[in-house]
Amino acid sequence: MIKPKGMQFYDKQGRRVQLRGVNLGGNSKYPFIPNMPSHIEEDFFQHRDVSFCGRPFPLEEADGHYARLRNWGFNCLRFLITWEAIEHAGPGIYDEEYLDYLYQVVAKAGEYGFYVIIDPHQDVWSRFTGGDGAPGWTLEAVGLDMKGFKATGAAIVHNTHGDPFPRMVWLTNSAKLAAATMFTLFFAGNTFAPETKIEGVPVQDYLQSHYFMAILQVVQKLKGLPHVLGYESFNEPSPGWIGWQDLTQHQALAKMGDTPTPWQSMQLGEGIPQEVETWKIGLRGIRKTGKGKIDPKGQRAWLPGRTCIWRAHGVWDYDSSGTGYINNPGYFTGVNGQPLDFARDFMTPFLKEFVRQIRSVDSNATIFIEYADRPVLWTKEEAKNIVYAPHWYEPVALMLKRYLPWVTYDQEGKKIVLGRGKVRKQMVKELARFKEQSRLMLGEMPVLIGETGIAYDMHRGKAFKTGDFTAQNKAMARLIEALEKNFLNFTLWNYTADNTNERGDGWNGEDLSIFSLSQQQDPQDINSGGRALEALVRPWPRRVAGEPIRMKYNLKTRKYSFRFRQEPGLDQATEIFIPAYSYPHGFELWVSDGSFSIDTAATLVHWQPNPSKDVHTIRISPRQPKAQT
Repeated sequence: MIKPKGMQFYDKQGRRVQLRGVNLGGNSKYPFIPNMPSHIEEDFFQHRDVSFCGRPFPLEEADGHYARLRNWGFNCLRFLITWEAIEHAGPGIYDEEYLDYLYQVVAKAGEYGFYVIIDPHQDVWSRFTGGDGAPGWTLEAVGLDMKGFKATGAAIVHNTHGDPFPRMVWLTNSAKLAAATMFTLFFAGNTFAPETKIEGVPVQDYLQSHYFMAILQVVQKLKGLPHVLGYESFNEPSPGWIGWQDLTQHQALAKMGDTPTPWQSMQLGEGIPQEVETWKIGLRGIRKTGKGKIDPKGQRAWLPGRTCIWRAHGVWDYDSSGTGYINNPGYFTGVNGQPLDFARDFMTPFLKEFVRQIRSVDSNATIFIEYADRPVLWTKEEAKNIVYAPHWYEPVALMLKRYLPWVTYDQEGKKIVLGRGKVRKQMVKELARFKEQSRLMLGEMPVLIGETGIAYDMHRGKAFKTGDFTAQNKAMARLIEALEKNFLNFTLWNYTADNTNERGDGWNGEDLSIFSLSQQQDPQDINSGGRALEALVRPWPRRVAGEPIRMKYNLKTRKYSFRFRQEPGLDQATEIFIPAYSYPHGFELWVSDGSFSIDTAATLVHWQPNPSKDVHTIRISPRQPKAQT
């Protein structure tokens, strides 16, 4: 077992442990039975009768996938589960078969030496609001009618929209009626919708208590597995409309396609036609392209007999002529003249309650939190074993699905950065920012980049036709170099066992998996199916008896060097992973001092430097193949 201490993870011997892993898997967002990737509409609304047993892969296939990931050098899995997978049949009805499957597949990961972080995943609330995560019954419980979302523009959902599905448009759902309402109720329903109750319980308390209890089913099941490091609190939380200054204006960053304001969304939800702005994303950024009309043609986003929650709370109403009018455009900014802050007043209490709930079952669990927009004031006991786990993607490669080495976007400074060298420096700078956030906002907690990766279908899937993944290799190499310069722990997004060129990860047109069945030419070859392995699979230090100083890998020559400063009094070996994939003919190894041994089976070098020296260096280079005689 390893534990966080200060800004790092350490093993029992006091060595610094680096975590390098993947998200497993991209297909865990949707059911296995029936197989329901996001482009399939048939039986989509039969949400109570599903099973996630078999996500991320059937148990009988686990050995092959774990062996492959271990061979590529990973030692950590951010293991995706969803609230829906646990509690899809209805409130308080838990899928025991899934929980049994989950235990078996997670336990087996330990047999292959993986540390596991359990990630209760969600994107824009639920599959039925264009993402994944929460069960369908949560929407019905507050009165929303998911069958009316398409006509009313309450959500854009691949399953009901059909192909082609606009690239990255799913992100816009966070500001649309369905998801924005659910997030607002989940985090702040007691404040902004006090009259809304479910089974006599205030809506916020009802939703959060069911979320906590669902995750606790998993904690109770996995408690005792030593390789399970802990649990993430909530993937990519959204404030919904909390803090929205003016409901008649659109202030969200994600603007693509039809872009109704919250006020327009509320009216559309009641079946009232609206003329809304339309937006498009391109190399020059996001720009308005015009206006378009959404006409629900009498359909509503609310179940028969149910009133719009926001109308019921006086946000808006009808005048005597039947025309809708808004009462309070700043409704979600505060109460009784007192301004409210999402991070301080809603997210922080949620995080602290999550920590309390998890530790009531497993007192040793490490908690991974993604949100740090404001300082979180933890007590000494609360701050124990907490890790900051933000997400980061290079925006041009992600949003445009293109590798453009000379341009990126400064996400903090809100400006375009030009020039190859400047782009690389910007990526290093942006990732370094998370370590500073940890120091200033969270009290010097370890940092693990929970999600980062590249799109493999960039340039309209050109590599799938030519077999040339040069662009992907360069993009991945640039990303990993930026992570390594900051000595960051990370889990790449993602590994999808049934990825194909045609459908990618099976979710909203995304294709970020480092493995694909379409690239698997020889199932007997453990590396077959891997994408951009030249950049991905490389030497790296797993355990360091001190502080890393410098690490460098040359993609062309496959030469690697690592330098570190010995921790005084720590007489332990430093472990370097050296992949057979990168050195098919073997390797030459040079150390500045001390002695080493090579574990061929584990492809590890155990290096015992001379304790009398302060700084130590190791260099690795490929051995050249012997000439034919």
